[in-house]
Amino acid sequence: MLDQEMKAKIAKGNGFIAALDQSGGSTPKALKGYGIEEDAYANEEEMFALIHAMRSRIITSPVFTGDKVLGAILFERTMDGTVDGKPTPQALIERGVVPFIKIDKGLEDEANGVQLMKPNPGLDTLLARAKGLGVFGTKERSVINLANREGIAAVVAQQFEVGRQVLAGGLMPIIEPEVNIKSPERAEADAILLEEILKNLDALPEGEQVMLKLSLPAKAGLFDPLVDHPKVLRVVALSGGFSRTEACAQLAQNRGIIASFSRALLNDLRHQMSDDEFNGSLGEAIDEIHGASTAKQPIAV
Repeated sequence: MLDQEMKAKIAKGNGFIAALDQSGGSTPKALKGYGIEEDAYANEEEMFALIHAMRSRIITSPVFTGDKVLGAILFERTMDGTVDGKPTPQALIERGVVPFIKIDKGLEDEANGVQLMKPNPGLDTLLARAKGLGVFGTKERSVINLANREGIAAVVAQQFEVGRQVLAGGLMPIIEPEVNIKSPERAEADAILLEEILKNLDALPEGEQVMLKLSLPAKAGLFDPLVDHPKVLRVVALSGGFSRTEACAQLAQNRGIIASFSRALLNDLRHQMSDDEFNGSLGEAIDEIHGASTAKQPIAV
């Protein structure tokens, strides 16, 4: 796929984006969920080899294709690795799946009810390497815990600043200011976030677009103005700790938003499964998430 083909697939395709980007801090938890305990590896290299084997098994599964999976977000080490002897981004492209990469370096400590992204001085070098490997876009995550306008404004401003750097590097940014679904001020935070994103979208030069990855809103349909905005290529949702059933039920009530799930996609997969069991379980998850992304339900009133 060429860049324009990948852009068209992400913009108009009927499917969802898989998040396969667990990084260093979350890798042990991801492996444990997959049935591999911490005593199964002695160091970081062995740990990353095991998580790469899991991702390779997913990517090469006969059910993981571009028919329902539009894109996949990779961890940097996964991008730099190989699947079936090919660079991982190329292995995805051959399956009709558009490759993205997680670019943030983790979160700062909380201030003003939010966690900003840590500095990333090597970003331009990473963007150039990703572009050279055929990656289409990037993803960067911040966290919003409280409905603090100053904090939320800072998160969104930082996200768009990095997004402009990504655009300058020839890649499509997925801007991810995640609202903590356990926040006691979740609905209020959603509303402030919407206002701040709209301000920053309006400040983008004409002709430029970004993607947005957002927590499912407390009020279904709240993000409709973002879905319809001409400077937004696509809005995707994270599962944020919801079970797959709950995440899909909420997603189905938000028109135009597709999934970009991680835990909700991978939760039932186990290292010990036979290939038939593994492919069957992954296929069920893909079908359920695809359905919630494409077959929307009317909002209950």
